[in-house]
Amino acid sequence: MEHSTPVTAGIDIGKDHLDACLHPGGSERRFTNDARGHRALIAWLAPHTLARVVYEATGAYHRAFERTLAQAGLPLAKVNPRQARRFAEATGRLAKTDRCDAAMLARLGALLEPPVRSLPTPLLGTMRELHGARQALIKDRTAALNRQKTLTAALLKRQALQRLRQIEAQLAAIEAELDALCGADPDLDRRRTILASIPGIGVATAVALLIEMPELGSLEPGPAASLAGLAPMARDSGRSQGRRFIRGGRASLRQALYMPALVATRFNSDLRAKYQALRAAGKPPKLALTAVMRKLLLLANALLRDGRTWQQKVA
Repeated sequence: MEHSTPVTAGIDIGKDHLDACLHPGGSERRFTNDARGHRALIAWLAPHTLARVVYEATGAYHRAFERTLAQAGLPLAKVNPRQARRFAEATGRLAKTDRCDAAMLARLGALLEPPVRSLPTPLLGTMRELHGARQALIKDRTAALNRQKTLTAALLKRQALQRLRQIEAQLAAIEAELDALCGADPDLDRRRTILASIPGIGVATAVALLIEMPELGSLEPGPAASLAGLAPMARDSGRSQGRRFIRGGRASLRQALYMPALVATRFNSDLRAKYQALRAAGKPPKLALTAVMRKLLLLANALLRDGRTWQQKVA
């Protein structure tokens, strides 16, 4: 029989096991972190009315788990491990075991009510994996180029050149696959076209934005800037007003916006005016560029929301 009172499930995810706890009530159980254990967990949760299933992002260990639970229609709320640890410390829970963490996550979910979000589609999941491999190859290329500058042995020079050619070939293959996957989905292709119409944002950056922030176009300006980590945070106390800093958010998204923002300060008249006004007011270049990144993100969000491409304003 299903329990009518909504409960929150906290799941601590390890390589081999899942520790689950329900709040209120405190029921606990351990499951194996494999297909059989996932099915057993779903069956254990089935009699309850679930408000949310709270778990931490744990990289490769949580992906199969969340995919299986999402397919079962469970309300999933993924939280940042740092947020979870600070919540535990704030509530006086200094001990750290799998069972304690599961109970802490259940309590966090009940008190803070983190948002329940749907998972990216399998297509976006594949594209995200390819995008991550592309970023790793770019780092490898930079490291290989730096090493090449200091090499003197002929053999090592040849190997470095071969490695660079291999990286370029792999990058080209990944970019072609990303282009094909995006082009095969009408909605993604339309959204990519809208983003690429913005001066400063190329096709590769448009794809990166779709992967790193699939919520674009469905958010209000404030939450969009906060999710990207581009909203200045107040640091005031009494009569003291501290400097505002950006913090948190998706670092990979900010990295994707950095070069487009630089280009926009030259070729996008509105954003160039914004940048120049901030510099004229004495703002540091980095702060002014961060403001351009935020404006660029909000512009992309607005265009996707309205389903229209960028158009030059008529004076």
